[in-house]
Amino acid sequence: MLIFSLVVEDPEKMGLQERSETFLEVWGNALLRPPVAAFVRAQANHLAQLVPEPDRLAKQLPWISLGALKFHERDALEAVFRFWASEEKGPAAFPMSRLWDSRLRHYLGSRYDARRGVSDWDLHMKLHDRGARVIHIREFRRWRDTGVAFELRDSSAYHVPNRTLASGRLLNHRGERVAARGYWGDIATGPFVAFGIEADDESLLRTSNGQPIKNAGEITQHNVTELFRALTAWERPRASEVDPMEVPGEEDGTRERAAAGPEFFTVHFLPLHSSQTLHHKTCYKEQFQLLYVACGMVHLLSPELGACVAPGGHLIVELARYLVDLRQEQLQAFTARVRELAQAAGFAPQPGARPSETFARFYKSRNSAPDCTNLVEESRPPTPEVLAPPPGLLAPASGVLVPASGVLVPSHEATNPPSEDLTQPLQGGTPPP
Repeated sequence: MLIFSLVVEDPEKMGLQERSETFLEVWGNALLRPPVAAFVRAQANHLAQLVPEPDRLAKQLPWISLGALKFHERDALEAVFRFWASEEKGPAAFPMSRLWDSRLRHYLGSRYDARRGVSDWDLHMKLHDRGARVIHIREFRRWRDTGVAFELRDSSAYHVPNRTLASGRLLNHRGERVAARGYWGDIATGPFVAFGIEADDESLLRTSNGQPIKNAGEITQHNVTELFRALTAWERPRASEVDPMEVPGEEDGTRERAAAGPEFFTVHFLPLHSSQTLHHKTCYKEQFQLLYVACGMVHLLSPELGACVAPGGHLIVELARYLVDLRQEQLQAFTARVRELAQAAGFAPQPGARPSETFARFYKSRNSAPDCTNLVEESRPPTPEVLAPPPGLLAPASGVLVPASGVLVPSHEATNPPSEDLTQPLQGGTPPP
């Protein structure tokens, strides 16, 4: 919701470059500059006031719907925003630098003292070999050491912890369940592969003497800026409009579909663990044209979830190509397992799709109807050695269902087991999501 509010920010209040840089820092950096941290606090405080007031939320952010969330989930969401907006205790409330270093020590173990060599090996022998050659060793080392992927200003400017990366867990401490806050995100691959290794402008991918002339950070900034430029050119629907999809008729006063203007959409946030029950509701069953599943959420791909996709709809599954801790045989096993789960969910390989090591593409035939009554064997959990993310990898994003009129984004939980030295105790018994 924070990033989405940044996307739809009025261009007159925040320029294109400022929005792009703010997005990159909030999304990809463990430490923020003070002006960006102030923006996060202001937006989080605003969102915390909107979450408990549905009418006000619908008026100010008509593209977001929390109607499917339960009351306690809304309360937890508000608590998260309150934590982001708070300046109480300052950096001590979430000591990101210490948490990052503790997680890195836990991930590398005895290799910690040789962490620079480990970074070089992972970059050159894994990421570069798998197609991400534009990632420069300096930016990759900096991210591995400090968590700062995109250094858009002087390095000394980045010192405010990015509270949006915090997550909560219930841990056992001396026989009691204690709420704790820590960082269990990615410390292995980095955010560069999302926007920084491909570009429509082929001049960004040129090489000189066998070396890329642009690094992943520069390509990321270009791609994100162009993305925000396209969104800025897209005229946003106004909350004051009765129906953004209709305009008054010329003579009889009836309403007809607008010939021009933006297509209205809504992002619906769903309750936790709702992916297996959506098909029970007619408003979700066979209503979606696209289902996207991240590599860490493949275990949720089941006949129940497939029943939400309309005949002729598409399925895109992210493969584990850039997970540096997986060997080649594990990557192949992962791809094979994805095909099995997709077939069990009622999908077939997309005809004519180009071979890809990054995504697997499927479609749902119009006569396919996955059986959701006997799922013990078909939707059994995948084997841990094939689908479980390694200890150092990012808690992945959940699947996204894209219908003709909206986007459903199920909430997700981190999958990496916590270590007690990576957490901060909380006051109270309910951890933030």
